[in-house]
Amino acid sequence: MTASPEDVPEQVLRTSIVERLFAREADSRPLFTHQDHSAGVDSTVTWTEFVSRVRVVAGALRLVARPGDRVAVLTGQDLNYPLAFFGALAAGLVAVPLMAPGSPSQRARLTGVLEDSGARVWLTSSAAAAKVGEAGTPDHLIVVDELSGPPADPVPVAPESPAYLQYTSGSTREPAGAVIPHRAVAAACWQASRAYAVDEGTTCVGWIPFFHDMGLIQLLCLPVHAGARSVFMSPAEFVHRPVRWLRQLADHPAVFTAAPNFAFDLAVDAAGEAGDDLDLSAVRVALNGAEPVRPDTVARFLEAFGPRGFRAEAHRPSYGLAEATVYVASAGAEGPRSAVFDREALAQGQAIEVPEGQELVSVGRPLGQRVRIVRDGVVRPDGLAGEIWIHGPNVAAGYWGRGDAAAFGGELDGVGGWLRTGDLGVVHRGDLYITGRLKDLIVIDGRNFHPQDIEAVAGEAHPAIRRDRVAAFGVTDERGEGAMLVAEWAKNAEVDVKEVTRVVLRAVSREHDLTLRSVRLVPSGDLPRTSSGKVARAAARARYSRPRG
Repeated sequence: MTASPEDVPEQVLRTSIVERLFAREADSRPLFTHQDHSAGVDSTVTWTEFVSRVRVVAGALRLVARPGDRVAVLTGQDLNYPLAFFGALAAGLVAVPLMAPGSPSQRARLTGVLEDSGARVWLTSSAAAAKVGEAGTPDHLIVVDELSGPPADPVPVAPESPAYLQYTSGSTREPAGAVIPHRAVAAACWQASRAYAVDEGTTCVGWIPFFHDMGLIQLLCLPVHAGARSVFMSPAEFVHRPVRWLRQLADHPAVFTAAPNFAFDLAVDAAGEAGDDLDLSAVRVALNGAEPVRPDTVARFLEAFGPRGFRAEAHRPSYGLAEATVYVASAGAEGPRSAVFDREALAQGQAIEVPEGQELVSVGRPLGQRVRIVRDGVVRPDGLAGEIWIHGPNVAAGYWGRGDAAAFGGELDGVGGWLRTGDLGVVHRGDLYITGRLKDLIVIDGRNFHPQDIEAVAGEAHPAIRRDRVAAFGVTDERGEGAMLVAEWAKNAEVDVKEVTRVVLRAVSREHDLTLRSVRLVPSGDLPRTSSGKVARAAARARYSRPRG
């Protein structure tokens, strides 16, 4: 894939997100709005009010920390979160975006991240302070909504200075913190603003958690970069009632929203609750990313909401990852494109279009960076699959405490610093298609199978199975190499285990010429997931591949 048609301007890279925030200090327009559905209240802060509060947080931090120190952000998803995050950046510190601990599993992961980052200053809110106290005792615990000390001017930062540590899901290993420098934040925001036409008139709406790379950029950093407005709620409030997201989309002008594929499915399922007055004609862009984009999801969403004003071209399949500060490629103004490939050829690394086969949705083209498809250190031409490599100013500087890990040290075209994503893809007719994950690839008797392809077939095989809660993975035992599948059954479904198993086995055999070693059905919520809500295949394999008994 050739370089993108535009490079990120040098001046953009030299202007930090904090400088952009303080440049609008006199702006009386709304900046952040938190929708609290449990209390039935919307709380809004203007640019002027927000900058004033950020100054106070920065002043408090400068009394207890020095530039370069790590500061953990541990609040709920409310107005205190952007306040703590930008307060840390304004003080010249390295933010560590996290969340107040909830379940025991969340607390265990949080403890590992806090130890890895070495954050001894924690920022929280009065509402979350008690829960945060359960995670340990820092050197300094600062409650940002109770501060009233003297304000401070922002500390100047260099483009290569770390802005924050973006911790990965940690589903297969100890979580690693990608070091995101200020120039990467500036580059990613510029890329997203250009790709999705985000400007001062845009309303960035959604519910993605702020500790996740998509939520942090889309709902916090991008609005500040572009002079836009952000309207958000908590992830739990969306999951509890997905119709709230639909109302959010309908209630604001010039909307840019972002969500994983499963959220679009949940929205379709909730369409009946939205009411006849739902009007989605103001949705400019609905980014679909963070997990594989399914063609049937794109079609179902348009079928449900096209009659309610949603434009087909507003749906924007996209691809990114934490180590690239979230943005790599996206569909353009034409909206979603897909192609149907020969399934067997694609599994073996070649994209050949056929009338009937496996349909994949394109994630479009890159902007402001270079993308290559590589196999065995050699760049692959269009039509041949391999690992996706990225080079651009949005790429992280490495992993915290690990130096330049192997992922960041690639060299192509005589240039070093290429990011090896671990994702598999192919360029076809100029568009990038994601075909799988290198470490998840299932190899049986020399044949390659991508787990998401098996999962998609199983998810559609029987209504008792939750489409977005299926995990396929390879196993090796005395019979050699094989594959098994674990699926959650839908809530309130009457499950005939033997019948569902037979249906899934037949469907996978028919579509992939593969006989699964076993199919296991588990209760709703049983499959392990990453911090962003995706099924964690490696963790599922560790939990379920052992013999029962």
